[in-house]
Amino acid sequence: MKEYKYKINGNNYTVTIGDIENNVAQVEVNGTPYKVELDNPLPTAPKIMKKPAAAPKTETGAPVVARPSAAKKDGVKSPLPGVILDIKVREGDEVKKGQTIIILEAMKMENNINAHKDGRIASVNVNKGDSVLEGTDLVIIE
Repeated sequence: MKEYKYKINGNNYTVTIGDIENNVAQVEVNGTPYKVELDNPLPTAPKIMKKPAAAPKTETGAPVVARPSAAKKDGVKSPLPGVILDIKVREGDEVKKGQTIIILEAMKMENNINAHKDGRIASVNVNKGDSVLEGTDLVIIE
């Protein structure tokens, strides 16, 4: 519990803030209790970061340098939960940005899911008739 004293327009107020649960604070002003709904969620305590481990080194003491791969793999995610109606690509197919790769039924509507970049289909992670959640990787493009 925290207590604060305020003076507003010459009037003294004693404000006590009690428990806060689900964005509702138990507040007492000059002895009168109130339930106050907060506009924004309270910030969580900052996470304490551990000191990073020393960078790996080769036998000669030189730092190890990771070379980025030429083709980065990333998934085409489902924008909403739904059912896979059709899959327009197979593993190994070349796709262009904007090309329809999957048709997803969501909220009784057919939605075209398009490739977000040019590349090759590394894997298809769903089958026709599968139910998927929002954010599910449908296919991987590299």
